[in-house]
Amino acid sequence: MTSALSAFTRSIDHPSFLQALGHKQNLLIIQDLDGVCMGLVRDPKRRTMDADYIRAVRAMAGQFYVLTNGEHIGSRGVNPIVEAAFATQPSGWVQQQGLYLPGLAAGGVQWQGCDGDLDHPGVSAQEMAFLKAVPDTMHRYLSARLSEPPFALSPQQVAEVLDVIVLDNLVSPTLNIGSLHDRFGAHYPAMQRVAAELMEALLQQAAEQGLEDSFFVHLAPNLGTQNGRERLKPAAGSDMGTTDFQFMLRGAVKEAGVLVLLNRYYFARCGEYPLGEDFSVRVAPRSADAMRALAESAFDPALMPSVVGVGDTVTSVVDNDDATVFSRGGSDRGFLTLVQQLGESFHSDNAVVWVDSSGGELNRPGLSPQHTDPSQPVPLTSLQGITDEYDPLQLNLLFAGGYQQYIAFFRQLASLRQTTA
Repeated sequence: MTSALSAFTRSIDHPSFLQALGHKQNLLIIQDLDGVCMGLVRDPKRRTMDADYIRAVRAMAGQFYVLTNGEHIGSRGVNPIVEAAFATQPSGWVQQQGLYLPGLAAGGVQWQGCDGDLDHPGVSAQEMAFLKAVPDTMHRYLSARLSEPPFALSPQQVAEVLDVIVLDNLVSPTLNIGSLHDRFGAHYPAMQRVAAELMEALLQQAAEQGLEDSFFVHLAPNLGTQNGRERLKPAAGSDMGTTDFQFMLRGAVKEAGVLVLLNRYYFARCGEYPLGEDFSVRVAPRSADAMRALAESAFDPALMPSVVGVGDTVTSVVDNDDATVFSRGGSDRGFLTLVQQLGESFHSDNAVVWVDSSGGELNRPGLSPQHTDPSQPVPLTSLQGITDEYDPLQLNLLFAGGYQQYIAFFRQLASLRQTTA
């Protein structure tokens, strides 16, 4: 059995990987949420989370952070989901027990500890005021467009649709149009275009208020970036393409969040912030190379943990004219790639874990056909639409059984780490 996490290659040998994790002296898991520890659903208000998984997160205190483009708070936030998992307990019990998921939300601009204490480092009052008005702008814009052809919805239908697709997140207001894929059918690509036009209108409004450098639009899933902007993934048949259009604060990208979380990890270990106490994603370098260089210059290699990045949204789409050219994207690709690169820089034996979320309500590429031999890497032919033979991002461990299989593994890990501590 290998003890090196990075030596696993597209593996489904979970027991061996679990044992390798159990023997790591210093470990930090950085994990996405939707599709990883809970199922993908078209209406975020219907998400649920396993109570035992939440308890396992608490048991991994100091070794685990979340990193999500969703938010901790609000009607569609993660905190209400955590509270619902313990609905039989009295009000305030979750906070008293420290069961909120610690880490970064909204792409990295919303920090929360396990007790629910919340902060938005680096965000100005003017930016917060603009974001507060975005959901109302979305409602006005979409009410007009959805009442027109090709949608031609009645006022009641428009209200019902907007109640589902407009996510009034505090610092990352979002359109989640996946629920309209079946309803709109052939008109769904038109809805993607409407959503993209709305995001452009919001960026223009921000610029007119002197906030031209404050925001960007995050698309999930996407086809990577071009000219500094994320590329929309068009719907194709059962593939919904881009479903989430998030209006986000500039700098709120997950890879920058990795640096913030490591900065906090080091403080917990040695009492000092290598990047400074006020370091946030708002002041982090913009390029991946600069982020890696900053980490190399600031973090003590002797204290660097083995970092395991866990995500589900990674895409790779081959060019129709050249089989060696791929458009690679996905909202988890950036942070998983940085985790891999830091492992190379610090020789810290990092790993990338991918969870198959294709079994949820949103049509995503998944592992097909199923691979059942843990002694052999999953062939790349089974991962079309996710990775490719030229992909610099190497997936070390795969969970073909989706979030259910992953959370069972995570509970085992928490138990093992407590036993071996």
